[in-house]
Amino acid sequence: MSDQIEAFITRWKAAGGSERANYQLFLTELAALLDLPQPDPASGDLRNDAYVFERQVRFRHGDGSESIGRIDLYRRGCFVLEAKRIRQTAIKGFDDALLRARSQAENYARALPADEGRPPFLLVVDVGHVIRLFSDFTRSGATYTPFPDPRSYEIKLDQLRDDGQRHRLRQIWLDPMGLDPSRQAAKVTREIAGRLAEIAVQLEGAGHTAEQVAGFLSRCLFTFFAEDVELIPRRSFATLLDSLIKDPSLFVPMVQELWKAMDQGGVSVALKSTLPKFNGKLFKESEVLPLKRAQIELLRKAANANWQYVEPAIFGTLLERALDPRERHALGAHYTPRAYVERL
Repeated sequence: MSDQIEAFITRWKAAGGSERANYQLFLTELAALLDLPQPDPASGDLRNDAYVFERQVRFRHGDGSESIGRIDLYRRGCFVLEAKRIRQTAIKGFDDALLRARSQAENYARALPADEGRPPFLLVVDVGHVIRLFSDFTRSGATYTPFPDPRSYEIKLDQLRDDGQRHRLRQIWLDPMGLDPSRQAAKVTREIAGRLAEIAVQLEGAGHTAEQVAGFLSRCLFTFFAEDVELIPRRSFATLLDSLIKDPSLFVPMVQELWKAMDQGGVSVALKSTLPKFNGKLFKESEVLPLKRAQIELLRKAANANWQYVEPAIFGTLLERALDPRERHALGAHYTPRAYVERL
């Protein structure tokens, strides 16, 4: 497989010509590389043309007239793809050309018959160079945004070496709604909630109050979020937990030192890093409950989750139990866990 990938990259890096000359061949070879089905021959019957090149769409104009557009590659329920071959004479010119291609793809998606629904993805392809991904999982066609985020929505030709990027493209072809973050959030949140519930039951069984347990686990969860968005060094808390599995007796003093540093700002010996001050009052009380090796391992498994998909409402029950009634009142009469989490 690696030889096929290298051959594909080398072949298309050297390609020239217009997108009309090359885009169908490029996409056909890309589908073969990813072990995807090949597009069907276009029949001219739009009900049957569910996965074809040059899929026709009709635009209805305000004066009652109509015009015909053609989608470069269409897969019903999956994507509209617009291909270009852009000469990179300047970054601004390159970006402007891709923005125009994106706008064209959006117009095609919105012009599709209502009974087909809008596809969850737009793909804008600069042939032999880059694929840009945009999504709208509501399938309303109203707003397509960079997927998964504005920093990593481009797949450059060289990145096809990466298993994760190839898997993402395959899923856009085969199960695009499976990439919906809300679905992933539900799955990841359920898994984490189960592990936290197990720790909570054990700690309360050991004699700690519900309020103590809730406060402790809330601080753990917020620290996971903090390292995933790099408010503290990425993977630093997870790495600390790795070391503490080997010696659980150090768990309380090391984590307590970390949380005090997060509350006040400054150097954390535990993470060997200077941390910002977290002023949401969550770390004002930095009590750490002693954990056994198995319990630290459960926390470590939680740390392995992709926290960008974790639903913030996981804090809800914990915070309701942990917050002092005066803190709840300060947040307003109609207290909601999500509002408090977002405020933090």
